[in-house]
Amino acid sequence: MPRQCDVLQMCLPALASILVAGAMLSAQDAIESSSSPVAASPLRLPTEHLPNAIRIHPKILSGGLPEGESAFQELKSLGVRTLISVDHMKPDLATAKSFGMRYVHLPHGYDGIPANRAVELAKAVRELKGPIYIHCHHGKHRSPAAASVACISAGLIPKTMGLAILQFAGTDPSYRGLFLAAQNATPIDTVLLESLDVSFPESARVPAMAEAMVELSHTHEKLQEYAESNGKWQVHLADSPHTHVVLLREHFTELLRIDDVSSKPPAFRNLLVDSLKATRQLETMLQPTSDSSYVQTESGLLPIRASMLRIATNCQTCHQQFRDLTSPPNDSTDSTDFDPSVLQIPSLRSDQTGQHLKR
Repeated sequence: MPRQCDVLQMCLPALASILVAGAMLSAQDAIESSSSPVAASPLRLPTEHLPNAIRIHPKILSGGLPEGESAFQELKSLGVRTLISVDHMKPDLATAKSFGMRYVHLPHGYDGIPANRAVELAKAVRELKGPIYIHCHHGKHRSPAAASVACISAGLIPKTMGLAILQFAGTDPSYRGLFLAAQNATPIDTVLLESLDVSFPESARVPAMAEAMVELSHTHEKLQEYAESNGKWQVHLADSPHTHVVLLREHFTELLRIDDVSSKPPAFRNLLVDSLKATRQLETMLQPTSDSSYVQTESGLLPIRASMLRIATNCQTCHQQFRDLTSPPNDSTDSTDFDPSVLQIPSLRSDQTGQHLKR
């Protein structure tokens, strides 16, 4: 018969596991039920498959699009139970469900976060099961802004952390609307927030133009990857630059047919038309060849690069003039205007790893 001390020694590992699991659940419950803001620095997470992943609050993470099972496995290892997408792309519901995670789709643009969306985000981070991963596409602009606004509005973090989070995430200051949203976010009364009836769709209806822009952006990024691959354009492959140029041409063509585009200023349409012309030129220059070893010469690459630059410049101009601002730039000194100088926060540079969060 084993001695009592031997039995106790055999049971210790299992007992320790139970105690640790119980402590983690108790800590998570305490975090979710707490109404006091947590004042701490954001923490950059060493993830491999989640772009720009940052912990903003013990319950809230921000980052880029989780693509494929490896990314969702990484989310699982972080304990994530709920995903909130603020991107216009349709969420990967099937993969999320296979990992036992819930998806909520609350998209918004680069020009800011509407008041009703801010309330929905606040109620979501307050009431949905955590940890919660809020993501956009790259994890640099919309998701940190959404996470910042949500956490401030829900009373999870102090208002003073708002702009620091965007700076830490590397959000481009030209997205004035996002910075204004973070700068102007204020806590919502807890009783009022709890009384609001909010639905959390797993896949929201996205306007046709926004959806078309998402597809166009993804195809353009794929072409940019080819352009940055040491100048080697292997046009014979099934997944060739030409294949993506054809898709890009179709995206521009279809975008010009959307009703919402016809109501835009002429300058908006002109940029699309010019990009379509540049894409057609690329399509001609990158016609498939039967020569499996074909790679463009330096002289042949010059006009290709020129067309690529033309498209990229048009995209940037369009974003600056029609997407990134909530209103045209002006010289007003209104307190609600975003002042870029407030980003000079020496204690929170984007290359820092942050500090562990404390309750």
